[in-house]
Amino acid sequence: MEKVDLTIKETTDLTGFSAHTLRYYEREGLIDVVNRSQSGHRRYSRRDLAWIEFLGRLRDTGMPIRKMKHFATLRREGEPTISARLRLLEEHQIEVRKHLAKLERDLTTIVEKIEIYSEMEVMNGTNKE
Repeated sequence: MEKVDLTIKETTDLTGFSAHTLRYYEREGLIDVVNRSQSGHRRYSRRDLAWIEFLGRLRDTGMPIRKMKHFATLRREGEPTISARLRLLEEHQIEVRKHLAKLERDLTTIVEKIEIYSEMEVMNGTNKE
C-alpha cells in the first residue's frame, strides 16, 4: 500500500518542487498547513500531494502566484466557491490556449527558417557528410 505520510524529501522527489518552494507555498497559503510528526517534521498526505501536483500544473502553465493564492483561498472556502473556481480556471484555460497558439506560430517560423538554411546549405555545398 502507498505510504500516507510522506516526508518533505519524498514529496520533493515525487513533485519536483524543492523543499524551499514547498515551505514558501505553505507560508503563502497556497498549501494548507501540513501535518507534523512528533519531532515536528512535515508529513504530507496523498491529498496534499495531489494538491501540490495541481499547483505545479498551474505554475507550469503560467498562472501567477497571486491567482494561485486566490484559487487556494476559494478552495479552502469550500463548495460555495465552486462557480468562482470554475471561472478562474476557464479564464486561465483561455490564456494557456492563447500562449499555445503563439508558441505554435513561433515554432512554425523556426521550422521554416530551418528549411531555408538547410536548402541554402545544400545549394552552397556546405553540407559535408
